[in-house]
Amino acid sequence: LPPGAPAFSAFVSPQAENLLEELQESFQALTDKITLRNILFGRRRIDDLEKHVTDLMTEAGIENTDEELKE
Repeated sequence: LPPGAPAFSAFVSPQAENLLEELQESFQALTDKITLRNILFGRRRIDDLEKHVTDLMTEAGIENTDEELKE
């Protein structure tokens, strides 16, 4: 809103303002849930990739330890 303009709440009823607040809370909760799922899914994919690389290295006869791979 431009400077000097009435606050947003001056344009909406208390019920509408409550509804907007509830929608914002629901949206934030959904955003948090999706973010957490993406983090967990991403970690699971990384774990799967690490296991597949380890399996391939074993099949190829490469005997590197985790410490050697981190260097």
